[in-house]
Amino acid sequence: MLERTRITERYARGFAAAVAAVAALVLAANAGPAKATDPEPHRQTTAPVEAAVR
Repeated sequence: MLERTRITERYARGFAAAVAAVAALVLAANAGPAKATDPEPHRQTTAPVEAAVR
């Protein structure tokens, strides 16, 4: 027959599960895509169309 668990054991298991869940969420939040090294892309300046026609 199953023995009744003590209340402290139940709370300890719940606390351990909560700590594991928070750790998993923190790790998942930090596992996003890597940031680009150059946030601003290089823009080529082009001559206006009127200057190209002349």
